[in-house]
Amino acid sequence: MILVSGATGTIGSEVTRLLSGRAEAVRVMTRNPYTATFPDGIEIVRGDFDESDSLRASAEGVTTVFLLTAPGDWVPRHDKAMLDAAVAAGVTKVVKLSAIGADTTKGSWHLPGEEALQAGGLAWTILRPAGFMSNALGWAQAIRAGQPVANRTGTGAQSPIDPRDVAEVAVKALLSAEHDGRIYTLTGPECLSVPDQVAQLADALGHAVETIDIDIEEARHQMLDAGIHPSVVAVAVAGQEYVRAGHAAVLTGDAERVLNRPPRTFRDWAHDHFAAFRS
Repeated sequence: MILVSGATGTIGSEVTRLLSGRAEAVRVMTRNPYTATFPDGIEIVRGDFDESDSLRASAEGVTTVFLLTAPGDWVPRHDKAMLDAAVAAGVTKVVKLSAIGADTTKGSWHLPGEEALQAGGLAWTILRPAGFMSNALGWAQAIRAGQPVANRTGTGAQSPIDPRDVAEVAVKALLSAEHDGRIYTLTGPECLSVPDQVAQLADALGHAVETIDIDIEEARHQMLDAGIHPSVVAVAVAGQEYVRAGHAAVLTGDAERVLNRPPRTFRDWAHDHFAAFRS
C-alpha cells in the first residue's frame, strides 16, 4: 500500500493517477475526503498534518509514503509529524518532494525534513524539482484579457520542469529500490526567462503576448494584498530575487537519467495547455 499526501495538488494528483493506472494499491490523504475526487479504486482517508492521530491512522498498513507538504514555514513541523507517524506504523520507505536548492538556500523549509528522513532508518528518495512549468497558468487570466504578463524576475532564467515529469520520477522512486538513497535535482531541458516562456506561449496561441516588469517590492505588496501567507510571500520574493540575479540557471540530467528520455520542453507544455490561455 502506498500513501500519497498532498494528493489533491499538482504533483500529488498526477502521482495518484499514474499509480492507479498501474493498478497499485493507493491510499490518498486529504483534509477534506468528502469533496475530493480520485480515480476508482483509490482509498481515501482524512489526514491533517496538525493532527497526529489522523496521520497515524493514515499510515496504518502502509509500506511506502509519498511525502508532499504544502509550502509554508510549517513544512519542517509537518514533515516531522508524517515521518514520526510513518515510523510508528512500520512504513519502510518514504519519497519526499523537496525543492531545488534545499541544501543551499538559507532557511530552507525542506532541509530539516530531508535531514530527518535521511537519519530515520527508512529507505528514502528525495526529489528537488525546479519551478513547475504549470506555474505559467498564473498568467492565464491576464493573457485571456489581452493584458501583459507580470515579470517579477527580469531577464533571469531558470529551468522549469513539467509536473508530469516530476510525477513520473516520483512513481519510479516509489516502486523501485533502484532509487533508494538518491537525491535528484529535477530540471527541464533548458533555461528560460519569463519573456522566453511568454514568447513560446505566444507561438502556441498564435498571437503576441507582452510582458511588464514588476519590481520586487511591488510584487511583495501584490502577494500580501492577495492574502498570501507572509511566510510564503517571503520565500517567493527571495526566490524571485534569486532568479533575477541569474543564480537559478541550473540544468541537471537527473530527470533524463531516471526517465530514460529527455524531459518535456516548455514548448511541449505550452502546446498541451494552450487552451487555458484562450479567451
